[in-house]
Amino acid sequence: MRPIALSGHSRALTHVKYSTEGDLLFSAAKDHSPSLWWSHNGERVGSYDGHNGTVWCLDPLHDTSLLLTGSADNSCKLWDIRTGTSVASLETKSAVRSNGWSYSGENFFYSTDKAMGHPCLLNLYSLSSVKQQGSNAEPYLQIESPDSKITSAVWGPVDETIITGHENGMVKKWDSKTGEMLEKVKHHTQNINDLQYNKDMTTLMSASKDNAAKLMSVDSLRVLKTFQTERPVNSAAISPLKPHVLLGGGQDAMSVTTTAGKVGKFEATFYHMIFMEEIGKVKGHFGPINTLAFHPQGKGYTSGGEDGYIRIHDFDPSYFAFEFETQ
Repeated sequence: MRPIALSGHSRALTHVKYSTEGDLLFSAAKDHSPSLWWSHNGERVGSYDGHNGTVWCLDPLHDTSLLLTGSADNSCKLWDIRTGTSVASLETKSAVRSNGWSYSGENFFYSTDKAMGHPCLLNLYSLSSVKQQGSNAEPYLQIESPDSKITSAVWGPVDETIITGHENGMVKKWDSKTGEMLEKVKHHTQNINDLQYNKDMTTLMSASKDNAAKLMSVDSLRVLKTFQTERPVNSAAISPLKPHVLLGGGQDAMSVTTTAGKVGKFEATFYHMIFMEEIGKVKGHFGPINTLAFHPQGKGYTSGGEDGYIRIHDFDPSYFAFEFETQ
């Protein structure tokens, strides 16, 4: 499996995401310019220039017409994917940490950091109001998270809920119509870096700084499987094709110097989803892996690292023929 290494970003990657069909790849980094690539050959299509800070998150609409980006420059922007022009810029009081389109594509949310005296907020907008009012649009619902900052978030099934991961290891489920908190669990002891669904949105994978990733039921937020590693997990993805999960992470440079004799462990690691056993490692990055995404058809995956590189992997035929055997 020979990856395509893309060096279009000058600083660390923060988020990679495929389009619905998997032909396009979107990337965000700390260099202020989210980019668009062809996923089959790694050719860069263009970038979305307009942010003045780290771009922490992005999400393309399911029909690949609009792109949502959130940045540390206190703004959440909507872009026309085809032309690269900004449709609207929603100003915030603090950095935007996570965002996402609803399954219907009619609404979207973004969350802001607790900083400079401003609380951590989850803002929900309707796309129709943003199209009519542009940057002056107001959220139809605002949810405050007083106890801990939201670090990752996703829409629940059929747009009825939003599930948020927090800095203190909590996972919460909110009603997207009323803002009421429906459930609250604490399966992690440290920051939750990433939340990703399986193909049919019945299970959810959380990746945490506490060296673990957990597979949860979306309905009850009950832990189904735990994948324990020896390094912080920055991102975890579920294969849409096989019962495999992929974990990426590694110790940051500061931590590596303070842990005697330990290496950073920057490989992407495959685990069997049911048996929780490691089935393979893929090396390549020269720093922690910050973000992972499986191709929507399961034929490969993409990783983005602290080293500023994106690596697009297409699986060899041997991967599809591989059958896991228990001892």
